[in-house]
Amino acid sequence: MKNIALSYCYLETPIGRLLLAGDDLSLHFLSFPGGHKAFGPQPAWVRSDAPFVEATAQLRAYFARETDTFDLPLTLHGTAFQKRVWTLLQAIPFGQTTTYGALARQLDAPRSSRAVGTANGANPLPIIIPCHRVVGSNGALTGFGGGLETKQFLLRHEGATGFKSG
Repeated sequence: MKNIALSYCYLETPIGRLLLAGDDLSLHFLSFPGGHKAFGPQPAWVRSDAPFVEATAQLRAYFARETDTFDLPLTLHGTAFQKRVWTLLQAIPFGQTTTYGALARQLDAPRSSRAVGTANGANPLPIIIPCHRVVGSNGALTGFGGGLETKQFLLRHEGATGFKSG
């Protein structure tokens, strides 16, 4: 996570209090309330709801089942490979799942499923870039920065099938 001056706000959701961070032009980060990837505001960040009006509206609509897509300006901090993976994640349809291996094959790098998993885990904007839609090759839920219960909630919320809950 970059130590840059951003604004941040919190949004109460069915999965807990999400942290949104960004600037006046785009969203940079979303953090879950728990899980091994959860984080809080950085010292240089400023509390402000103003930059997040559209992002919070779209997230509320998602949780209310009023939309299944996001249309927000995003700033992605990552390597070229990570950004390629995150672009593929955004193409996974609402309510569907795919596997790390399938994503690796889409990248024409069939042996890179672990690297795909690492890039998936580094996603700075979960939910908006739907990394929760990626499951193991046998359909099992695998690691998720917000915790497996959150991943399972999001998949069920979307009506996804083709995954094995714990």
